[in-house]
Amino acid sequence: MIKDGKIWVANTQDNQPLYLLPKMANRHGLIAGATGSGKTITLKVLAEAFSEMGVPVFLADVKGDLAGMLSTGVDNDDMQQRIKRFGLDAAGFEYSKYPTTLWDVFGQNGIQLRTTITEMGPTLLARILDLNDLQSDILTIVFKIADDNNLALIDTKDLKAMLNYVSENNTEFAAEYGNLSKVSISAIQRAVVALELAGGETFFGEPALDIRDWFSTGENGRGMIHILDSQSLINNGTLYSMFLLWMLSELFETLPEVGDLDKPKMVFFFDEAHLLFKDTPKALLEKIEQVVKLIRSKGVGVYFVTQNPRDIPDGVLAQLGNKIQHALHAYTPSDQKALKAAADSFRENPEFKTIEVLEALGTGEAIISLLQEDGTPSIVEKAFVLPPKSLMGGIDAATRDAGIKGSLLYSKYANAVDPESAYELLQRLGIEKAEAEQAEKDAAASAKQKEKDNSRMKRAAKSVGTTVAGTVGREVGKNIGKNFGKFGKTLGGNTGAQLFRGLLNTLFKG
Repeated sequence: MIKDGKIWVANTQDNQPLYLLPKMANRHGLIAGATGSGKTITLKVLAEAFSEMGVPVFLADVKGDLAGMLSTGVDNDDMQQRIKRFGLDAAGFEYSKYPTTLWDVFGQNGIQLRTTITEMGPTLLARILDLNDLQSDILTIVFKIADDNNLALIDTKDLKAMLNYVSENNTEFAAEYGNLSKVSISAIQRAVVALELAGGETFFGEPALDIRDWFSTGENGRGMIHILDSQSLINNGTLYSMFLLWMLSELFETLPEVGDLDKPKMVFFFDEAHLLFKDTPKALLEKIEQVVKLIRSKGVGVYFVTQNPRDIPDGVLAQLGNKIQHALHAYTPSDQKALKAAADSFRENPEFKTIEVLEALGTGEAIISLLQEDGTPSIVEKAFVLPPKSLMGGIDAATRDAGIKGSLLYSKYANAVDPESAYELLQRLGIEKAEAEQAEKDAAASAKQKEKDNSRMKRAAKSVGTTVAGTVGREVGKNIGKNFGKFGKTLGGNTGAQLFRGLLNTLFKG
């Protein structure tokens, strides 16, 4: 809720308001706490306030209960108690709905959200495919070969065609790009097939998301709230985390440097944030830390939502200036250690022991520290988070369908297209190559057959000439023999044969 140009998040124990300053909102934040402690409500309260300020918001909806933001909240006894507790009736609290666009990687519970193989890039794709170092290097080279030959990698069939093309011609590519093991390429191809079965076949394609479409406003100038339905996507934790990281990278590469603004240009909320860092290679972790650190200067705020602060690497955690910590449970020595670490990360309040308060928090309660005007964190306060204005919980199928098709972006992204890319170009190249090879074989066969025919004709002509000469010679010899006897017969036969061979050789010479 907005009050005096600031985001009213919660009230302290003595009913004093706690505000998140808009100009400090791009310094990132953390919403943590055990399951059922109230993280989702806190997320909604912040998202609604950003929207009211005209700031677009992205939310990953893991449990399916954030889509209610497109519907007006419903009054009940519990809400009336909250309104009275915070004095919201005097502050002009009104139930409201917010401009919301629903998205889904699989196109079932939202507008189909896609990206291309090229835009994802070899580094993130190698992470999704769970490739080893050698296979990752080969995949990077395959991308390089595709770029050098103007072969666009749009979807998984493009990538498979490209891998097959490189494998078949690896000897030719070796001189320029190094040795490309067919065994490693085969392993990558198997991983791509597995990705297709996990939903990658629909995830990669055109039209790809233009991240600039998310910087829009709705009715009354409110920032558009983009909700990615992640109920199915979360089953593939790697794909989920890499997709979110890709979006963050897209923002970083697309947006210009703006420095410190009066309010963010956009705010991202990453639910189940531990998946973003689980088993993450060091090189990729460093990239995440770098993006989180630098994207602040692009006017983008990033808020990680997770059960325990220890889910976030120290290098990233150090960048999160605004912290809202809900209840943590400590049932084991490891939990107790994590509880103490969470408490120690706050600026101590002399009125209470942070660790004791943290362990005893109820639903909707939190310890909160927000950045002040000078950029330093405030002392920690025990507080009660305000209620949201939109509908709490999920929505029915009819409401969802109306929300999806009522979006201005629905017509742009609803229908998939398959442009000419690497698959089609390599297929055509293969056909042309096969036709050329067949034509060459046919020409060689024709030349060979012609040579055989000429040779056969020569042998036949020679055979005919010998036969005719011999026959004629014998007839002449017979006639001479009749007149001159045995000597004349012999002489006539040899002379006649030699005479006609000479004539035939002259005719067929050359």
